[in-house]
Amino acid sequence: MDTLWIWIAAALTLMILSFLYKDNPLYKISEHLFVGVAAGYGLAVEYFNVFKPNLQDPLLAGNDYWLLFPLLLGLMMFTRFNSKYAWISRWPMAYMVGIYSGMAVIGFTEGDLMRQVEGSIIPPVSSAAVGGFISNPGVITALNALANPIIVFGLICILLYFFFSLEHKGTAGQFARIGTGLLMVGFGAGYGYTVMTRFALLIDRFYFLLSDWLHVI
Repeated sequence: MDTLWIWIAAALTLMILSFLYKDNPLYKISEHLFVGVAAGYGLAVEYFNVFKPNLQDPLLAGNDYWLLFPLLLGLMMFTRFNSKYAWISRWPMAYMVGIYSGMAVIGFTEGDLMRQVEGSIIPPVSSAAVGGFISNPGVITALNALANPIIVFGLICILLYFFFSLEHKGTAGQFARIGTGLLMVGFGAGYGYTVMTRFALLIDRFYFLLSDWLHVI
C-alpha cells in the first residue's frame, strides 16, 4: 500500500507540474482533487478539534446551554443557500465580522505595533557592541556595532516619509527618499522570503520524486 500511495503522489505531482508547459486537463483534475481533499480535510479537522470539543460535547453533557446561541448563529449561516431567507445570514455574518475585527485590532496592537515600538526603543550606539569590536575587530563585530545607528537612522527616515504635513523638499525630502529606499528594501526582503518558501516547497517535491519514487538519490 505504501508503494501504491507513493505512485499516486508522484503521478499527482507530475500532473501539477504539467502546468509549467501549458494548462491541460491533467492539471485541472489534480487541481480540483487537491481542492476537494483539502476542503474535506479542513472540515474534518474543524469538526474534531473545534466543533465537537467546544460545542457538541458540552451540550450533550447537559451543561453550558449558552452555547445554543453560537449554534443558532451557525445554523442561520446556512440560510444563505435560500434566496428568500438569505437576509437572515447577514446577522451572524455581521456578528462574526465585528468579533473578529475587535480581536484582530487587539492582536495587531499587541503582536505587531507594540513589538515594533519596543524594538525601536534602543540606544543610538550599543556600548557592548562597540566594546566587542574594539576587543575583537572583524566584519561581524563591525556590523554589530553599526546595527543600532543604522536602525535609528532608518527609523527616522521612514517616519519622515510618512510625515505628510511636511513637504518632502530640501533636507526633509532627502531623508524621506532614503526612507523610501529602506521601505523598498524591506518589501523586497519580504517578497524574497516568499519566493524562497515557494522554492523550498518545489525542492521538497523534486526530492520526493527522486528519492521516494525513483530512488535515484
